Amino acid sequence: MLDHYRQHLHITERFYIEKRIALGDSNREISRKLNRPHSTINNEIKRGTITQVRIENGKKIYYKIYDAYAAHGFYLSNRSRCVKGYKLTRVCKFIEYAVNKIRNDKWSPDAVVGYVLVQGLFTKEEVVSAKTIYNYIDLKIIDLDNFDLLRKISFKKRKKNPRQNKMIFGKSIDLRPEIINSREEFGHWEIDTMIGIKDKNEPVLLTLTERKTRFELIIKIAGKTDFHVREALEPLMVSAHAQSIFKSITSDNGLEFASLADAVRSVAEVYFTHPYSSWERGTNENHNGIIRRFIPKGIPISTITDEVIRGEQHLDE
Repeated sequence: MLDHYRQHLHITERFYIEKRIALGDSNREISRKLNRPHSTINNEIKRGTITQVRIENGKKIYYKIYDAYAAHGFYLSNRSRCVKGYKLTRVCKFIEYAVNKIRNDKWSPDAVVGYVLVQGLFTKEEVVSAKTIYNYIDLKIIDLDNFDLLRKISFKKRKKNPRQNKMIFGKSIDLRPEIINSREEFGHWEIDTMIGIKDKNEPVLLTLTERKTRFELIIKIAGKTDFHVREALEPLMVSAHAQSIFKSITSDNGLEFASLADAVRSVAEVYFTHPYSSWERGTNENHNGIIRRFIPKGIPISTITDEVIRGEQHLDE
């Protein structure tokens, strides 16, 4: 059943309305099946009803019919007019910049907004939010569509009902202090590995994301094993400022992290997510998705240079 809390009707709902009218359903029956208010369906059918003509016995017969395509066209037109003209004029240079970055450089709307504000390329009054860019794309107000977005994320509250048929190597994420969950303190990281191709002799990328700042560490390691993970982490744990940089690390239950607690002993606390619950280290998951834009799956990590990993060079250069 479609979500009745969504404010606007979707095109698929309009097609459903057209079909049910043709089958003889009443407006009230349609509203009940779509879980929508009766008034919403009444108003939609009234707005989307058009006059058509057919020829019978040489005479023009006019009749009214609800048309889903026409209704959706009216909706998009009205939504476009709802966007204040002065606002689009005020942000048009930013929109042009954002369209170029999203389409050609494969940036996300969030990355574009954050970058221009940090670099001072536009003032806050000349910029719209990432959410507004997504809305403009959905409403066809700007020259982009969802195919230009390599990673469009919808945030959904997921039920915690994990399968319990996988070993947990240490402290559960349930024991993680609230100071870590709230992202108020620097030094709390999430960790994962990324493969290029399925080959046990191939290097992999070890990724660490700091929860507060979203700072990212990417390390090429020789293999997806706990030995190689430990080999990469132990030198970081003996640096002079290790205890202030690494206070905790949250990991999944992959076998490559079986020795994670030993690798960071006396420096950082280690917490493990529930089995099959990758969203519990969602910051790192999101960053891994961004990395995939530049280092797609299927390309051997052994062919990736340090310059590409550091972001100083594109893969095809």
